[in-house]
Amino acid sequence: MSAIEYAVFRILRLFRKLPFNPLSIGNRKVIFAEYFKDLDKVDAVKGIFGEKTEEVLRHLKVELSWIFGYMYVDGSDGHLTISKNYLSNGNRTDIYLDLIHELCHVKQFMDGKELFDPQYDYVERPTEIEAYRYAVKEARRLGLSEERICLYLKTEWMSEYDFNRLAKAVNVSCC
Repeated sequence: MSAIEYAVFRILRLFRKLPFNPLSIGNRKVIFAEYFKDLDKVDAVKGIFGEKTEEVLRHLKVELSWIFGYMYVDGSDGHLTISKNYLSNGNRTDIYLDLIHELCHVKQFMDGKELFDPQYDYVERPTEIEAYRYAVKEARRLGLSEERICLYLKTEWMSEYDFNRLAKAVNVSCC
């Protein structure tokens, strides 16, 4: 885990100890199935939750956040937090693939897995590798090229070295 990732991780952990999360002020919570209609019918989503897909998505809370960024699963209760800005301005394919990725984390959370295990770097964390593999599988099913999948995997906060390690771990050729 990089120093920056560790610092952010520790700060967010401290927020959990407060009686309220100051980052949640002004956010709105919705139900996944009501906000993202018909995703329960998508094979990639059904592949994550199986027969419980509809039930899980009917109960999954989504926090629409004013904070810039993308989306993540809250490690305190397993709800999904999504940046309103990302939903409004992000690439639709990337948002869809991120939803697949994060729904995998929701399932991992439900199964009791440690989502933010600090003993691993982000790109080596077993929960991240599994979630990215789901997203890559769906990207390929959609017909995205390896080049486009590489663009999806690359983030502004990931070093070139870490990006290459992640691509290798999820079997994407980004050279």
